[in-house]
Amino acid sequence: MSNFWGRRKSIASLQNEASSENGLKRTLSSTSLVALGIGAIIGAGLFSLTGIAAAEHAGPAVTISFILAALGCAFAGLCYAEFASMIPVAGSAYTYSYATMGEFMAWIIGWDLILEYALGAATVGVSWSHYLNELLAYFNMSIPEYLTKGPFEGGIINIPAIIIVSLLSLVLIRGTKESAMLNNILVVVKVAVVLLFIILGWNYINPDNHIPFIPDYVPAHIDPLTGDKIGAFGGMSGIAAGAAMVFFAFIGFDAVSTAAQEAKNPQKGMPIGIIGSLLICTILYVLFSYVMTGLVPFEEFKGDASPAATAFGRTPFTFLQIGLIVAILAGYTSVIMVMLLGQSRVFYSMSTDGLLPKFFGELHPKFKTPWKTNLFFMFFVSIFAGFVPVKELGHMVSIGTLLAFSLVCIGVLVMRKKMPDAPRAFKTPLVPFVPIAGILVCGYLMSALPFESWIRLIIWMALGVLIYILYGKRNSKMNKD
Repeated sequence: MSNFWGRRKSIASLQNEASSENGLKRTLSSTSLVALGIGAIIGAGLFSLTGIAAAEHAGPAVTISFILAALGCAFAGLCYAEFASMIPVAGSAYTYSYATMGEFMAWIIGWDLILEYALGAATVGVSWSHYLNELLAYFNMSIPEYLTKGPFEGGIINIPAIIIVSLLSLVLIRGTKESAMLNNILVVVKVAVVLLFIILGWNYINPDNHIPFIPDYVPAHIDPLTGDKIGAFGGMSGIAAGAAMVFFAFIGFDAVSTAAQEAKNPQKGMPIGIIGSLLICTILYVLFSYVMTGLVPFEEFKGDASPAATAFGRTPFTFLQIGLIVAILAGYTSVIMVMLLGQSRVFYSMSTDGLLPKFFGELHPKFKTPWKTNLFFMFFVSIFAGFVPVKELGHMVSIGTLLAFSLVCIGVLVMRKKMPDAPRAFKTPLVPFVPIAGILVCGYLMSALPFESWIRLIIWMALGVLIYILYGKRNSKMNKD
């Protein structure tokens, strides 16, 4: 058992991987890393899930939900920053776990990250499709509903979601530098439209829409008419349920750490990229959600797939709605791209370690990107984007992300005890308070997610353990060494 759990990579071996000239190209500056984080963070969580969380759980207090979710991310982000500055290798939390808690836990977290990145890209792809139809409606055009919704929503397949996932997968094959340039452009457009929404909408907030700011508590129950399960609403429980849902809006900041091996100066750039992007987005989220719920009574967001456009329509600037939707589509595009980038780098790392077939670790001879992994996830993500509803995907992504964040916080505690003298370009402050607080907040938010999400997580993890036992453990490079 000690060998099974304790087979760990040394910090020296990981740093050798990072300095190898045969690996990924180092092309990303600190600015590009911050933009990479913002590119992944601002997306479906803000433009789509904010309205759902307000209508179904928190009401106007969805603003507090964002603060609670950001708190958990801040604790985890400080832990991520320490690891990323110590171990500047592709793979994010997977690689960090390999160095601290051993190969089996590294596999578990790598498998878990599929829920975060791959299904995260699928979630945003579904929302991208909804907003595309909103845009086409202004030109008296539309894609038939049965081609923009999966079978669980009364349609057949979500064709636009599949197309955008496929196109961006091909862009990523072309190269990280080119992808980062496109992402930087999309981030500027996206942040501009968020600021425009806040500035123009602020003067048209109806104070009555914020009364009461925290609605009275209604426990989870079964709707007597439809038989549907309805989650907790109002009070602290409603705020927590809303935070668990909008937590999806923050998952992008850790995608920065997956690109550590492509950063020019990872010891400096990784902490800046992780903490900087998280801080900027938290401020924008709080202001955006406050304006949105002030423009429209939160009850009207129920079932609304494009609440940002609905809210902006309550201002005199309706002529700008086309620009708003175009910018949202641009923002979603950058999120999907960063999520696909993160997932491919995790699988690249797992493949080079022997835990997955060599197929996933093969680099393109010209572009030096894991192109076969990009193609694999192009098909994998497209299946979910084409057939699964956005709400169900969002819950699966959130619980997977919260688990990953908790394990990274645990990893910092383990590393501080086992390797207290290891060089750290950035040190998580107030240890053990910060990592323990991160574990507690993430655990609390996980408890607020639907029971079905826990069942799916357990099934997914059981499948991962089976694959590890049958393939990964036997073919691991650490095992062969």
